[in-house]
Amino acid sequence: MRRAVAIGLLVLALLTGGGLVGAKLWLERYLDQPLAVEDARVVEIAGGQSLSAVAAMLAREAGLRHPRVLARWGRWQGADQRLQAGEYRLEPGMTPRVFLERVVQGRVILHQLTVVEGWRFQEMLGALRAHAAVQSTGLETAALMAALGEPGQHPEGLFFPDTFRFARGTTELEILRRARDLMARQLEEIWASRQPGLPFDTPYEALILASIIERETGLDAERERVAGVFVRRLQRGMRLQTDPTVIYGLGDAFTDRLRRADLQRDTPYNTYTRHGLPPTPIALPGRRSLEAAVNPAEGDELFFVASGLGDGSHVFSVTLEEHNRAVALYLQRLRERRAAAEEAS
Repeated sequence: MRRAVAIGLLVLALLTGGGLVGAKLWLERYLDQPLAVEDARVVEIAGGQSLSAVAAMLAREAGLRHPRVLARWGRWQGADQRLQAGEYRLEPGMTPRVFLERVVQGRVILHQLTVVEGWRFQEMLGALRAHAAVQSTGLETAALMAALGEPGQHPEGLFFPDTFRFARGTTELEILRRARDLMARQLEEIWASRQPGLPFDTPYEALILASIIERETGLDAERERVAGVFVRRLQRGMRLQTDPTVIYGLGDAFTDRLRRADLQRDTPYNTYTRHGLPPTPIALPGRRSLEAAVNPAEGDELFFVASGLGDGSHVFSVTLEEHNRAVALYLQRLRERRAAAEEAS
């Protein structure tokens, strides 16, 4: 390597008409001279692309002079064997040395996607496949689960909702694997801190309850109270009677709102017709819902209904009589809001 560097400097010395010291100084200035980039832009290094091709690209995109010099210097440094494919940002003030270092280190541009708490698995999968930087495998859900090492497993609830950052060309399978592993770690940690005496025995059952909590309320301040209602109902052998599970069981048959007939239509997810938890989660729960499921609030409340105030809050009740009054108040507020909306239009 030292001999190659010395030969290269000798060539530079002959080209520049100076000595070895002068050639070395010229090379250092060349490597640290800012490229001709006025506005930040994105360039892509393809897999298997040669160092000469990278230097030629810089000559086209950033006014690099003497691209063969950069290619020769990069080979002296062993960079030609360490180029990493991906998207890179060319920025004003960037030098040839800095750009090449980024490519060798694989400091690619990262894209991101936020998976929202409460989404269903199919919503997550659809968002992944709609993202311009994600490469789709085209696998159906069952094949995806098999590729994740969980053949036959229902996918709902197994993937943690979070913001994921990834390089262009990452497959939806890779991101799903990250989300699945993250949910497994979160659930293991939270399950270890559970209250004693819960009416379920496995982390998966806690995941199911957490998914119901996630769909029932968007307010962190209410999650433990909602969990407390459901836990007490399970302990007393009462049906959960929660609308989100019914809606999930209806699938594509659900339209705009639940009707009385829907509540009476029996499915494995209808908690009005069946006791206990549904067979699987119904959504992707976040950490706060997971924590609430295993550490519910104490109390005597057995019912809750939306307040109708438009802020996502609920009214909690101990007795059925109190609950019925809260339902009547909710319906009254709902009618008033609809009337006001009609007048405004």
